[in-house]
Amino acid sequence: MNVPDWNQPLAALPARCEVLVVGAGPAGSACARLLAHAGRDVVLVDAQAFPRDKVCGDGLVPDTHAALRRLGVHERVMALAHRAKAAQCVAPSGGFIDVPGELAVLPRREFDALLCAAAVEAGARMVAPARFIVPLHDDSGRVVGARFGHAGSTQEVRCRWLVLATGAAPAALLAANLCERRTPSAMALRTYVRHAGMVDEIPNLRFVWNRRLSGGYGWIFPAPDGTFNIGVGLLDSHVLRGDDSTPHKPRNLRELFNDFLAIDPLAARLMREGEVLGELKGAPLRCDLRGAKWAAPGVLVTGEAAGATYAFTGEGIGKALETGIAAAESLLVAPDGADDPVLADYRRRLDGLRPRFEMYRKAASFNRYPFLVSLVIWRARHSQRMTDRLSDILNERRMPGSLLSWRGFKRMMFG
Repeated sequence: MNVPDWNQPLAALPARCEVLVVGAGPAGSACARLLAHAGRDVVLVDAQAFPRDKVCGDGLVPDTHAALRRLGVHERVMALAHRAKAAQCVAPSGGFIDVPGELAVLPRREFDALLCAAAVEAGARMVAPARFIVPLHDDSGRVVGARFGHAGSTQEVRCRWLVLATGAAPAALLAANLCERRTPSAMALRTYVRHAGMVDEIPNLRFVWNRRLSGGYGWIFPAPDGTFNIGVGLLDSHVLRGDDSTPHKPRNLRELFNDFLAIDPLAARLMREGEVLGELKGAPLRCDLRGAKWAAPGVLVTGEAAGATYAFTGEGIGKALETGIAAAESLLVAPDGADDPVLADYRRRLDGLRPRFEMYRKAASFNRYPFLVSLVIWRARHSQRMTDRLSDILNERRMPGSLLSWRGFKRMMFG
């Protein structure tokens, strides 16, 4: 990939900038691109040199496509991605439906690199690797910068605003005193497999629910060049018992992955016949727009650090982009950089997303009770109207509430 100048060393950090964005994943790069395009002085910093790997399902669902269009990079992404026409939902019985939607798959190594390059192209300065250590405060307690380190050296940057787009790991939130929950909401495990012979058999994103995968699901997503992203997710993996200090011990993800291979013939064949391209890698997820304060004087929290991942599906790329865009748009609200209008606007924007996150949190019960998935798929196989409703939910044209209350569920199933 031909990218603009990036991966500047720690010494390249300026003494001062207008907006300092920590984390060059989807949320951070989206925020930096919009701000730089608007003429703001933006520095984008990441703990790893780019391009770098990121554990993820790599699925680009409809909300992702909408955000990429907003950023002006949709065509670039789709030129690299594998396009898919549907999400194939597989019931414990083996029955399935294909839910139409605008879908694609692109490994995060390429996806994040493209977004980061787009931010640099717009005028953001990129420094990596540089590890965020601690925010800097003035005498009133307002955040006014940050300290970074690498290879035994440290450097400070003063800024008007700090944006934390630091992902699921809580270290940065803890350092900024913005963490409300240390434990993750969910866990995922995946690897890549090359098997050109199965490209025609698995053209779409494949989701598998089963009693042996209770609490989560398995997936196979077709990526470019005959490769597949195969993995399992365990949603609501760290159920709390009263407080953050006593989380329920989650199920072993490698055992869950082996169960996936045992119950899904395509997954088993893919791993048996294909060329495994890397080890199984796991990652935590932060969901439900919970677990962190969204904002404080001088600082905004965005992306997965703010919990921008759906609890039902584990999908977070699109919502990370949306929250990164929201952070940028809020920072552009007050030309003089005044705190109160920015903080109020950002909280309003994230509050506007909350109802959908709450619906998907409730929908997580489908992962715990796979027989519900069987009922929905059975009904959809006999009702085009039901399939159309599911497509509307996937494409975010309809809130998923009609599936979540017992009254709504019965009306959809039998009405």
